[in-house]
This record gives sequence, structure tokens and C-alpha cells, in this order.
Amino acid sequence: MLQRKMKTICGIDCTECGWKECCEGCSETDGRPFGGECVAAECYKGGGENLFKAYKERLIEEFNALGIDDMPPIEDLCQLNGAYVNLEYVLPNGEKIKLLDDSKIYLGYQVEKHNSDRCYGLVADNNHLLVCEYGCNGAEPEIIIYKKR
Repeated sequence: MLQRKMKTICGIDCTECGWKECCEGCSETDGRPFGGECVAAECYKGGGENLFKAYKERLIEEFNALGIDDMPPIEDLCQLNGAYVNLEYVLPNGEKIKLLDDSKIYLGYQVEKHNSDRCYGLVADNNHLLVCEYGCNGAEPEIIIYKKR
């Protein structure tokens, strides 16, 4: 099978992405490879790499300012497909919900929780910050913070 070379707006190398078979291409879709917006593409279209770097740094500062005691300092964020990070949470009343949009590309990261076998997952876009905690492969996710930016 001939693999097409994907041209991106932000310059990221998509050749190793596990979602490339479902992707319609970044440049080909004006920064909406899965249908929803990509925060990185929007930054690059609006002001280039400098705007993207500043946006990312601002998000890192926001995550670190949350003051979650056992979360290590956040030093980087990367582009994450919404379908990959859109975990299903069980609310106290038993209702199951998803907070994210599978078609968007967010900025986020995963860090190990201090003295635990669980991780923190961080996800952000222009409107929200989400910090959740989960076990191996996203098992038993719990919302730690979900807030408007």
C-alpha cells in the first residue's frame, strides 16, 4: 500500500501517528484533519510558530498554576487527537459522560502521579482546561479539574 506524505500546517511529523489512516490531512483540510479545529493549526495560521510557542507556554503556566500537590511540573505539551484523549467518566450519580470532542486536536500531556501507579492526563483548547487521573491505558478515569479558561 502506497502511503501518502502528509503536509502539515505546524510542521509536526505525522508519519508515526496511529490515527493517520482516519486523517484527511492537515493542509488539505485547512487545519481540520478530523473535522474539528486544531489549536496548533489555528495558532500557526494566526501568527506562525511564535504565536504557537506563546500559546503553549501560557497553557503550561495555567496547568502549573492549578497547584495540584502530587502533579509534577508540566514542561511541555503536544498535539493530541480528541478521539484518543476523550475518556468516559462516571459521575457520582452513575451517569457516564465524555467532555471532549473526538474531532478536535487539543494540546495536552501525560505525567505520572507521584508515588502512584496512576497518571495525570492534561488536555486544553481555547475554552477549557482538563486534568484527569487514570490507571493503565486510561482505566478508571476521574476528573480532577475541568474549568473554563
